[in-house]
Amino acid sequence: MTDITELEQRLTADIAAADTEAALEAVRVAALGKKGSVSALLATLGKMSSDERKTSGAAINVLKDRIAEALAAKRDTLREQALAARLQQEAVDVTLPVRDEAVALGRIHPITQVMDELTAIFGDMGFSIAEGPDVETDFYNFTALNFPEGHPAREMHDTFFFKPDATGARNLLRTHTSPVQIRTMTNKKPPIRIICPGRTYRCDSDQTHTPMFHQVEGLVIDKTANLANLKWVLQEFCRAFFEVDQVKMRFRPSFFPFTEPSMEVDIQCSRKGGEIRFGEGDDWLEILGCGMVHPNVLRHCGIDPDEYQGFAWGMGIDRIAMLKYGMPDLRPFFEADVRWLKHYGFRPLDIPTLTGGLSG
Repeated sequence: MTDITELEQRLTADIAAADTEAALEAVRVAALGKKGSVSALLATLGKMSSDERKTSGAAINVLKDRIAEALAAKRDTLREQALAARLQQEAVDVTLPVRDEAVALGRIHPITQVMDELTAIFGDMGFSIAEGPDVETDFYNFTALNFPEGHPAREMHDTFFFKPDATGARNLLRTHTSPVQIRTMTNKKPPIRIICPGRTYRCDSDQTHTPMFHQVEGLVIDKTANLANLKWVLQEFCRAFFEVDQVKMRFRPSFFPFTEPSMEVDIQCSRKGGEIRFGEGDDWLEILGCGMVHPNVLRHCGIDPDEYQGFAWGMGIDRIAMLKYGMPDLRPFFEADVRWLKHYGFRPLDIPTLTGGLSG
């Protein structure tokens, strides 16, 4: 019995020390194989007396069962450890990171943002928004705006004309949003106070010009509208849009067929370090054109110029967006580059307001 106890202790230690299935298999063969130590003990049973066989046989079989159970338990442990190690070594993360919500990823185009800013500023002054078609007639785009026949702006190098119809008349892509003013004055009685933002088209393309661009024009028609009112409106707009406390402006004589007198407006700025800053400095930058509505324009719209008068102005939305947000080139506005939009775009929920801020 002492030999059996010592053998069990030794085999149990060997089983515990086995760190691989191959090593454990070697222990099994050494213990339970044909020439194993436990098998050798079983082979001695035939030479024993009946009484010895009963005693030793039972002890040897118990040893065999215990070693077999220990081997099976160790084998299961080694297999679990091997599987865990393999899973850890070959682990592949098949999950994706949580995607940002569309509201966080999306960006508002700077043109849309600036249009919203314009709406907030002029809406606070009591202006409403008027819109019209992109495809216009010669009357609304030129004739009603006091463009005489043969004026250079009617020629192909400025205007996109369509093919003549059966009567010889040619429609065109509007070259400014002024036709919206004509349509409004034709269909609405004074007083009128509107802004007209929208797309316009001209044959031009370079760093600061594109064949399609955006304009906003304003119109006020009333019995007492005057240049002082116009100056105040434009000063308040520039002060609010460029978000400066004070802004200096100068009005220079100019010529537009649809206004008389006509003026171009410069705004005070600084160009230090290659950066344009408004409300400071000793330099000037042209920003828009304006004037008093020409009496001929009022007559074309059925408004008596002896009873009513008005003022109008117009500016490029793309250009003032470039000036405010430091964009050096106009062309990327229309190239649909997501990287550009991610850099210059605005978060969708940052709606411009005069109380909460225009720029977001």
